[in-house]
Amino acid sequence: MKIDAHQHFWRYDPREYGWISGEMSVIRRDFLAIDFFTEMVGAGLDGAVSVQARQSMQETAWLLELAERYDFIRGVVGWVDLRADGVSDDLSQLASRRKFKAVRHVVQDEPDEEYLARPEFNRGVSALQRHSLAYDILIFERQLPQAIAFVDRHPGQVFVLDHLAKPSIRAGEIDIWARHLAELGRRPNVYAKVSGLVTEANPRTWTPEQLRPYFERALDVFGPRRLMFGTDWPVCLVGSTYRKWYDTVVQWVARLSPSEQARIFGETAVEAYRL
Repeated sequence: MKIDAHQHFWRYDPREYGWISGEMSVIRRDFLAIDFFTEMVGAGLDGAVSVQARQSMQETAWLLELAERYDFIRGVVGWVDLRADGVSDDLSQLASRRKFKAVRHVVQDEPDEEYLARPEFNRGVSALQRHSLAYDILIFERQLPQAIAFVDRHPGQVFVLDHLAKPSIRAGEIDIWARHLAELGRRPNVYAKVSGLVTEANPRTWTPEQLRPYFERALDVFGPRRLMFGTDWPVCLVGSTYRKWYDTVVQWVARLSPSEQARIFGETAVEAYRL
């Protein structure tokens, strides 16, 4: 079973999606299940994990409704206010839904660089394990040191690092990112997604050869057992077609054994998210 471990749906509203800048105008429209299904099947994939793009319980409920309607949505990474006093009740209610698999907060946009250390946030994260829910870490590479300390507060919690922590590809930097990624990867409860690299490079000029060193470092750190494929569709459309990104990763993993490729293209996501 081949899984796209990271994609989004939305009905576009500029007030709700202010992060979609002018240079990303190609994705300033609706992206719904039928649009994604066509792309996914065209690339030969079997299912996907749908990830929140707005920080609202309403969007989480909508994604779960879509997941109930469409079998190819194998799991949902939703948003819950982990700082709220009633977070345990919210998690209990959501965890009763079969396809609710994980929670994500857009930490990369928080002005507080120490957001991951906030006591109330960590109190909410500590409740996830009781419901067998993963937590998706969305950060920029500069936040990796804080993420390492954050993960260490929750040694039994399953974490999934989105977009390899968004390395500074446009600046051509790799060494500091790679050092911190290697340290985070020493924690066996952390998985990582090969996704989102196109938009961290120059979307108009990136090449597979430019991005490959970042993939190779991640492969060295996590190995095929903890690395999973994702497209970040439709955000990837800013710099790539769905099929081009899939083919790029296929090219990168060609030297691996069939069982190792199967891990990256599906089995890792199935394990991390209990699909």
